[in-house]
Amino acid sequence: MAAASDKQPSKYDDYDFPTTAPEPQAGHPGHTTPEQDAKVEQLRSELEQQGYTDRLDTLTLLRFLRARKFDVQAAKTMFVECEKWRKEFGADDLAGNFEYTEKPEVFKYYPQYYHKTDKDGRPVYIEQLGKIDLNAMYKITTGERMLQNLVCEYEKLADPRLPACSRKAGKLLETCCTIMDLKGVGIMNVPSVYGYVRQASGISQNYYPERLGKLYLINAPWGFSSVFSVVKGFLDPVTVNKIHVLGANYKKELLEQVPSENLPVQFGGTCKCEGGCELSDMGPWRESEWAKPAKWEIAKEKGNGAAGEESGEKKEGGDDAPQPSA
Repeated sequence: MAAASDKQPSKYDDYDFPTTAPEPQAGHPGHTTPEQDAKVEQLRSELEQQGYTDRLDTLTLLRFLRARKFDVQAAKTMFVECEKWRKEFGADDLAGNFEYTEKPEVFKYYPQYYHKTDKDGRPVYIEQLGKIDLNAMYKITTGERMLQNLVCEYEKLADPRLPACSRKAGKLLETCCTIMDLKGVGIMNVPSVYGYVRQASGISQNYYPERLGKLYLINAPWGFSSVFSVVKGFLDPVTVNKIHVLGANYKKELLEQVPSENLPVQFGGTCKCEGGCELSDMGPWRESEWAKPAKWEIAKEKGNGAAGEESGEKKEGGDDAPQPSA
């Protein structure tokens, strides 16, 4: 069998960014064994036989395989369930069509946003869980729209955010650095947010695997570390190694991962985006040198162009156009 470096790319692998992972981890792009390559081909072939044609590129299939320890049948089940959910949820259309006009108001109670990059070049994702007030938020939006926004942002993470970050870093980046601020989180507000957080976590875990690079839980309340030490006994060791539980004195360790100029002032950095960091969406995906139109943007433009041409043809017809009443 050909070595990983000699294998031919799949017809689905139309990438315009680096595709080799920066660290030689087993099962990651550019560092796969012949056996792992064979499992990618097996998974792709079995999915094609079931009629699937989207998301069969090597990077995507490797993420599903890693999430299931390269068990092809388990990865196939996960992929099929994901595609079923995508169709039911309408995930394919959200990035191009969803407009979260209430975002500034919602963010007063639950800021969750991507903002610049960490020292490895990955997008930084920030959530402030202590501000959640679902009763107030549901006067502004709905739980369904909150989940639609979450999925929309996951879609935009895959394209254009991560490709732009990969181009700038000169290496494949598939994950993000997440900061969850637990300041203000108490026992009293846990039940009211549990339902939403459980749904959001399920979407992340089941349908967007292998997207977590590092997770910093900052301002962890007293006793949280003890609880987490019990919980991590049930977690995959690979996941546990990505999680850092920090109390109020988190700044030194966080700044070792995120450059000060990229970290909002409120977390100990120096960044002060005009209009607020939480609404800026700043990062390589907004820098002309690295940004390229996302595939969903191109598809939307083509769709609008076709609609415009169709509309123009009808107007030129004249006879079919509505006539003014006498």
